[in-house]
Amino acid sequence: METIFNDTDREELISRISLLNNQSQPQWGRMTAYQMLRHCVQWEEMALGKTQYKQTFIGRLFGKMALKDMLKDTPIKHNLPTVPAFKVSQEGDASAEKETLIARIQEHARLPEVDFVHPFFGHLNSQQGGIIAYKHADHHLKQFGI
Repeated sequence: METIFNDTDREELISRISLLNNQSQPQWGRMTAYQMLRHCVQWEEMALGKTQYKQTFIGRLFGKMALKDMLKDTPIKHNLPTVPAFKVSQEGDASAEKETLIARIQEHARLPEVDFVHPFFGHLNSQQGGIIAYKHADHHLKQFGI
């Protein structure tokens, strides 16, 4: 299974991210390219320990069950709800945000261990975090046909 900690998987994501621009259009959902990139940067900052969240009440009820499903070798379903803290409504420069996302993904090469709390899934160990980080980025790149 792909993981953000595998050099080949990480480089594949970076090459796909490089294809995005302000004109890139989603195949589903309502996010613009900038909003999707900003959303992914926020997610990566959480995974890298740059920002911290507490697990929500609904996450405490259903997060572990959903995590088991998320860790399966299947793509993330379209149009799943976004954690409110990761919703992006403003617009900006997709090129600059793309470079920030690439830099955050590259940081995983220097930080092979993650240990963070996802607002819905709860505590993720390094293996879980690496798989979900890859799947999250892959999901949004597929959203834009990349």
